[in-house]
Amino acid sequence: MSERSTEQIRELLDSLYRVDSGRILATLIRLLGDFDLAEEAMHEAFAAALSLWPRSGVPGNPRPWLISTARFKAIDTLRRRARFDVSQDELVRSLETPWSSPERSNEEDSLEDDRLRLIFTCCHPSLAPEAHVALTLREVCGLTTEEIAKAFLITPRTLAQRIVRAKARIRETPILYEVPTPQELPERLGAVLQVIYLVFNEGYSAAAGAEVTRAELTGEAIRLGRLLIELQPEPEVIGLLSLMLLQESRHAARTSPTGELILLENQDRSLWNREQIAEGVALLEKALKSRRFGSYTLQAAIAAVHAEAESAAVTDWRQIVALYDRLLRIHPSPVVLLNRAVAIAMCDGPEAGLTLIDAVLEHGELANYYLAHAARADMYRRLGRTAEARSSYERALALTQQEPERQFLQERIRQLK
Repeated sequence: MSERSTEQIRELLDSLYRVDSGRILATLIRLLGDFDLAEEAMHEAFAAALSLWPRSGVPGNPRPWLISTARFKAIDTLRRRARFDVSQDELVRSLETPWSSPERSNEEDSLEDDRLRLIFTCCHPSLAPEAHVALTLREVCGLTTEEIAKAFLITPRTLAQRIVRAKARIRETPILYEVPTPQELPERLGAVLQVIYLVFNEGYSAAAGAEVTRAELTGEAIRLGRLLIELQPEPEVIGLLSLMLLQESRHAARTSPTGELILLENQDRSLWNREQIAEGVALLEKALKSRRFGSYTLQAAIAAVHAEAESAAVTDWRQIVALYDRLLRIHPSPVVLLNRAVAIAMCDGPEAGLTLIDAVLEHGELANYYLAHAARADMYRRLGRTAEARSSYERALALTQQEPERQFLQERIRQLK
């Protein structure tokens, strides 16, 4: 035990909650088999620590202490419930069996396994696809209902109902808290990869708010990707981690010191993280050699072309267009078409890019996607068609809810006046 002031302990607990609450919650969900009971017990354990540690000292290994305390808090709750429901007795008895101690040698492995169990549970095929992301962000990444609702442009009430329905489904089916067997993994892997990348994307380019990025989400997605590779080193798992590392390598260059958005073509590439680029490229080469790669690996290949170019001007845009062509064959989507149109514009000029962007927008699927209108505005700007550029920037501005993007678009509109 170490002695610290109340304020120091409050700061320590804030840090533990920020960094470790997801792992602690995952273990408690496994032990208790109940999301709500696990959350309640975890919060009671943190409250108990805030009360006890200033007097008793901080335990040598705080995380097992919090899990153990939460377990006993849950036992107390279940005992109260058991007075009315005899079915709770068995769970109480199982929880009273010694679980962990600070000396437990494989504690870290166990906690990481619990997080994988939890993400596979959140992405179970018995749950609705829209529930996969909501549950993962809420239970694995620790976002609040309001934060997730804002990110996906739905009301907190709708999001809360989605989560409640998913938890009820897990309870009633029942869905076990376990990593699938090797035979089941290929079928379950696709949903998990999709959710991890959605978590990463929300961190890489937040849908709303005062900042462009949310480092805790990109870091969490990369960490989950590493865990998944240990479990299932399939080419697309490797490709996804490669993609996330290559994109995350630009983190320091994406905003100015005062938070303004900086486009890829204007970024100071000396700020790109060379260590992440080297790891991402090495992973990409490994995935490509398998010849069993898919869309994540191809997107990683595109990111690698950018990463290896000294500037936007000397980027091999023809290679990027060829990679988008291949990506479209296996994963056709309007967003891929839009990105290809931007790459075409870099090769053949803005008129060619504008024609393709207009064709994408005519289909209607990206009518409310602000990046489509921002790209269209940029084509007009480069062609000197000021009025059309301003109109498209204003349409993009009306659709974005992220403050740095709003400021960027407002500045572009101001420059066109």
